[in-house]
Amino acid sequence: MSIVTVLNLSVVFVGRELFKNINFSIEEGQRIGLVGPNGSGKTTIMRLMIGEMQPDSGEIRIAKGTRLGYLPQDIYETLSGNLLSFLIDSVPSRLRIRHEIERIEKEMRDFRTPDAQARLAARLAELHQEMIDLDVRHPVHEAEKILLGLGFGPEDFKKPVSTFSGGWKMRAALAGLLYQKPDLLLLDEPTNHLDVLSVHWLEGYLKTFKGGMVLICHDREFLNRQTERTMSFEPEGMRFYKGNYDHYLKAREEEKKNLEARAKNQEQKVKEAAKFIERFRAKSSKARQAQSKIKLLKKIELVETHRKQKAIRFSFPEVPRSGREILSIQELSKGFEANLLYHHLNLRVTKGERVAIVGPNGVGKTTLLRMVAGELTPDQGRITLGHEVSMSYYAQHLSEMLDPNKTVLEEVYQAVPHASLTFVRGVCGAFLFSGSEVEKPVGVLSGGERARVCLAKILVKPGNFMVMDEPTNHLDIISSEILIDALTSFGGTLLYVSHNQSFVNRLATKIWDIRNRIIVEYPGTLSEYFRHLEEKAENGQETAKSAQDDVEEADLGPDARGRKMLRRVKAQKRHLIASALKPIRNKLKELEERIDGLEKRKTELESILIDPEIFKDKTKGVPLLNEYGEIRKDLETLMARWEHMQGELLSATEEMGLTADP
Repeated sequence: MSIVTVLNLSVVFVGRELFKNINFSIEEGQRIGLVGPNGSGKTTIMRLMIGEMQPDSGEIRIAKGTRLGYLPQDIYETLSGNLLSFLIDSVPSRLRIRHEIERIEKEMRDFRTPDAQARLAARLAELHQEMIDLDVRHPVHEAEKILLGLGFGPEDFKKPVSTFSGGWKMRAALAGLLYQKPDLLLLDEPTNHLDVLSVHWLEGYLKTFKGGMVLICHDREFLNRQTERTMSFEPEGMRFYKGNYDHYLKAREEEKKNLEARAKNQEQKVKEAAKFIERFRAKSSKARQAQSKIKLLKKIELVETHRKQKAIRFSFPEVPRSGREILSIQELSKGFEANLLYHHLNLRVTKGERVAIVGPNGVGKTTLLRMVAGELTPDQGRITLGHEVSMSYYAQHLSEMLDPNKTVLEEVYQAVPHASLTFVRGVCGAFLFSGSEVEKPVGVLSGGERARVCLAKILVKPGNFMVMDEPTNHLDIISSEILIDALTSFGGTLLYVSHNQSFVNRLATKIWDIRNRIIVEYPGTLSEYFRHLEEKAENGQETAKSAQDDVEEADLGPDARGRKMLRRVKAQKRHLIASALKPIRNKLKELEERIDGLEKRKTELESILIDPEIFKDKTKGVPLLNEYGEIRKDLETLMARWEHMQGELLSATEEMGLTADP
C-alpha cells in the first residue's frame, strides 16, 4: 500500500528548474536512498512532503492516518523542557491526553451533580486507559535507551534542552523521532552531528525500525546498509533503481554502456544511409530508395546518452619527503575550566600512517587536532613535528579559515601567491568554480561550496602531513567518494576526525579512541576495532555470569561447592581458550599469511629491480618500483598490527594462567 504518492510535481527555485513533472510513490516499510549532487533538490523533496514548501505544480497525497517524521540538517525551532521529558512528550497524543485529563479533573471539582460526575469519571477512565496504552507502546526505558545510544549520559536527562549546543539539539530531535516511531522517517544527513560510535549505534537501531524511510546521507556504507531502493537526481531527470547505492552505481554504469552502444550503432546506420542517399539520389533507378532513406532518417529518434554530471576532480600531487617520525606527543594534558579532557598523553605518528580519531562528542577530538595545528596551546607537555614535516590543516568550522569578503579566486590564490592566475583558475575549475563563479565573495557561498574552496586551498599546496577535521561535512556522496579516492593515493601522512564510517574504514590504518581522558590506540581499520570491542564486551559478560554463579554457590555445602567449583574452573578454562585465544590466533594467522605473501613478492621485485636494464623502459621499471614502495609501506603497517596482536595474546595468556601454545 502506498503511503505517499507524488503526482506531476514541479519546482522552480530562484529562476532554476529543480525538477519537472516527477511521479513516484512510497510503500509501507520501504527504505529509500535519495541521492544526487548538492543543489539538485533532495532536501526540497522532503520539505514538500511535510508541507514546509508548496510545489509550483502537481500534488503530494499522504495516506490517511500516516505519520511522517522529519529530521532536517539544521534545527531552527526552540526545543523546550528537560531532555527526558522533551522526548517523552514528543509523542503527539501524549500531551493532548494529559491536557484533557487535567481539564476533566478540574471540571469534576466544579460539577456537583451525580450525573455530571459519573459522565466525567467515565471519560477520565477512558483517558487513563489511553495513557496506559501509550506508555506500553512508548515506554520511558525506550526513551532512555535511545538517548544513551546517541551519546547522552544519565546526568543529561534532567538538563533543559535549550542549554545544549546545536549539535546536541540535533541529537535530541533525532531521539524524539526515533521514540515516536512514525510510519515514514525522512532523514536529511542524520549522521552529520554524530560521532562514529553513535553512528554505529544508530545504524543498528534503524535496522530494527519497522516503518518506511527516505534517507539522504553522504556516508556510503551507512546508505548501503540502510536502503533497498534508490531515487536519483540525474541530468536527464529523476530516476529510480532497485537496490542500495552500490546497486544503483552498477545499474547506472550498465545503462551508460548500453546507451553508448545503441548510439554508436545508430550513428553507423545514419552514416550508411547518408552515404547511400549521397551516392544514388541523382540516379533514377535508385531515386525511390534514396527518398525512402531520407524519410527514414527524418523519423529516427536519436539515442541520447547520459549527460555527464559535474563533479569535483582532483588528485594530490607528489609531496615532499620527510623523516620517519611525523608527530610526537609527550606528556600532553589539556582541559577547560573544570573539564579535564586528557592527562599525560604519549603518542606518535609515523610516516605513511592514516590515523582516525574517534570518541563521543565533547571528549576533545577537535581540540587535539587544533593543538597539533598550533591553534591551541597544551596545559602541559609538548607536541613536536618531525624532520622536514610540512602540515596542511582542514578545520571543521570553515568560517575560521575563510575571509567572507574575499572572492573564491583570492582565497585560493593567497595559498600560492607565487603561482600563475591560470594555474589557480584551473584548480578552482576542478572544484566546480569556473568562469565568473571564481569572482563570487566567500560570504555568499553555501556550506558545500565553502568546503570545496577549502579543499582547493589544500590541493594547491599540500603538505606531507594532512590534519583534517570532518572533511566530508557539507559534501554530497559523490564528492565524498572522490575525496576518499584522492586521499587513498595521497603519498603523505594523515591524521583526521570524521563521523563518516565509509571515510574512516577506507582510509584508517590506526584508530585513536579518546575515552576517560586517555587515548586507546588500535592498529587496524574501524571495522576491526568494532569487532575487537564486541569481543571484549562478550568476555565481560562471561565475567559477570561467573560472579553470579559465585553468589548462587554460597548456599551449597562445602563438598558440593568444591566439586562444582572444579567443574566450573575446567569449563571456564576451555571457554577462555575458545573465546579469547582462538580469535586472536586466527587474526595472527591471517596477518602472518598476508605478511608472508607480501615478503615473497618483495623478494621477487628485489631480484627484478637489481637489474639496471629494467629501468631503460619506464613503462616497466617505474610501476614495479612503485609497487615495491607500496609493499614496504604495507609490510610496516601489517607488522605493527602483528606486534599488537602478539601483545594481546601474551596479556590474555598471562591473565588466565594459560600457555600461549595451542
